Amino acid sequence: MALVDIRQRSGFLFLGVVLGHVLLISAQVNSRSGVPVLEAVTFGIFSEVQRTLSGGITGVRRVWGSYVGLRHVKAENEELKRQLADAQIEMQQQRALADRARGLEKLLELRDHLNLATTGAQIIGAAASPDFRTLTIDKGTRDGLRPDMAVVAPAGVVGRVVVPSARSAKVQLLIDRNAAAGVIVERTRAQGVVVGGGEDRLQMQYVSEASDVAVGDLVVTSGIDTIYPKGLVVGRVESVEKNGPAFKRIVVKPAVDFSQLEEVLVVVTPTPAKDAAAGVSE
Repeated sequence: MALVDIRQRSGFLFLGVVLGHVLLISAQVNSRSGVPVLEAVTFGIFSEVQRTLSGGITGVRRVWGSYVGLRHVKAENEELKRQLADAQIEMQQQRALADRARGLEKLLELRDHLNLATTGAQIIGAAASPDFRTLTIDKGTRDGLRPDMAVVAPAGVVGRVVVPSARSAKVQLLIDRNAAAGVIVERTRAQGVVVGGGEDRLQMQYVSEASDVAVGDLVVTSGIDTIYPKGLVVGRVESVEKNGPAFKRIVVKPAVDFSQLEEVLVVVTPTPAKDAAAGVSE
C-alpha cells in the first residue's frame, strides 16, 4: 500500500512539473501575432466563457422581454374587448331608440289619420295565461280612460280597455277567448263578427251563406259594436272552409303582432253608435 501511494504521489508530482514547464514555456513563447501563447490560450478560454454567459443573459432578457410583451398585449386585448363590448351595447341602445322613434312616428301618423281624440300609452305588462290575453298600459282614469275604449296600433286593432285604474289600465286583446268585434270584408262588404281563440288567430262568424269571402280579403271593423270606430284594420282572411252552401269556418290572421307591441293609442272619442245608444237611453 505504501509503495502504491509513493508511486501515485510521484506521478502527480511528475504531471505537476510537466504542466509547470508547459506554462513557463507558453509564457515565454510568442504566437505569430506576438502575443504569448499562455496569454492567448487564457484569453481564448475566458472569452468563450464570457460568450456563453453573454448568450445566456441575452436569452434570459429575450424571454423576459417576450413575457412582458405578452402581458402588455394581453392587457391591450382585454381593453379592446371591453371597448368592443361597450360599443356593441351602445349600438343596441341606439338601435332600440331608433326602433322606438319609428314606432312613435307611426303612432303619430295613425293619430292624424284617425281624426279622433286619442292618447298614447306604453305597455308595461302582459298576462301569462295563453287563454286570457291581456296587456297593461301606463295610462288610467287620470288620463281620461274608461271601460270599453278601443286600443289600436299602427297595424290595426289591439283590443279594448276592460279594467282602468287611476294610473294604469288592463287591455283585453282582440285574440282573447272572450273578445269579439263587429267586422266587414272590405272587398264585398260582407258582415260578421270576429271572436278570439286564445291563440294568434281570429274566427269570423255569423257570415251570411250568400256572402263572398275569399282568402286574402281584408277585414275591417264595422263600427256596430259601439266600441271600435268603423274602418280599423283587423286582419286578413287566412282560410275559408264551406260545408255545402254554409260557411263552416273562416280564419282571420290579425294584422297586429301582439308579441311586438310597445306603444298603443287609446281612442277616447265615443263611436257614433255609442253616442246613438246613449241618446236612446236618455
